[in-house]
Amino acid sequence: MTMTYMIEATNVVKQFGSHRAVDNISFKFETGKITALLGPNGAGKTTTISMILGMIKPTSGEVTVLGKPAGTSELRERVGALMQDVKAADGLTVIEVLKLFRSYYKNPMSLEQLLDISGLHKEAKRRASTLSGGQRRRLAFAQSLVGNPELILLDEPTVGMDVEARARFWDTIRALAAKGKSILLTTHDLQEADAVADHICIIAGGKVVAEGTSQELKEQTALRTVSFKVANAPSEEELLSLPGVKKVEVQQSRITLHVSQTDQLLAVVLQKDWGVSDIEVHAAKFEDAFRTLTA
Repeated sequence: MTMTYMIEATNVVKQFGSHRAVDNISFKFETGKITALLGPNGAGKTTTISMILGMIKPTSGEVTVLGKPAGTSELRERVGALMQDVKAADGLTVIEVLKLFRSYYKNPMSLEQLLDISGLHKEAKRRASTLSGGQRRRLAFAQSLVGNPELILLDEPTVGMDVEARARFWDTIRALAAKGKSILLTTHDLQEADAVADHICIIAGGKVVAEGTSQELKEQTALRTVSFKVANAPSEEELLSLPGVKKVEVQQSRITLHVSQTDQLLAVVLQKDWGVSDIEVHAAKFEDAFRTLTA
């Protein structure tokens, strides 16, 4: 049986005049997963999302969504999207906005579900234009889910949300994924991507530069840190000669070593007569892996 991917891109190029925004990218994102599409500004993320939604067509190559060519009319019922720039409806209350959007779909989510998801029960009768930035974002998220879509695209979804609203939002996303929904998100908040994404695709300069789980990407590129205090400080040259050490930081009696592997290093350090104490070991950071891959 052939697997149907939530999104599949094959040798996709998008040219704007002399500028190639997307340069021969290919990827396959599995259904029922939370996938993060990450990259620095100008990497080609927005262009890629626009092609996935069928808003623009590739110059060459092919994009399929849920097994159908991107932009196919059938996908309007099956795909929901929360984009960065969403304006509040003039003159309509929250509940009127949701009722209007429900009228566009054959089998919409209930009003109660949508108000639960957005956390806007108390604001249901307020005009949408009077909501705070974070509340408008939550309303826009509910609008993206009105049609009970199979695939949800989220472009910088938590911009403007406070800490509590963000936590509620990601709880909702995890619950939707647990029910079999497919999620594709872009975000500049790398901690969010690290915490929630099952799969991460990083693009830079219009090309895919890495794919995998957060842990896999960190293991490929980022360094762990080993920090400890010493009574008898060794020279920097001696520290750099230790197994796997790539960088050394010394602040008074505390030494921090940036290393690829920690086990062998710790075994050697503990045998030294430096008077080692207060050892701390920190895992590789996804932010460091991201910077290395997009440099």
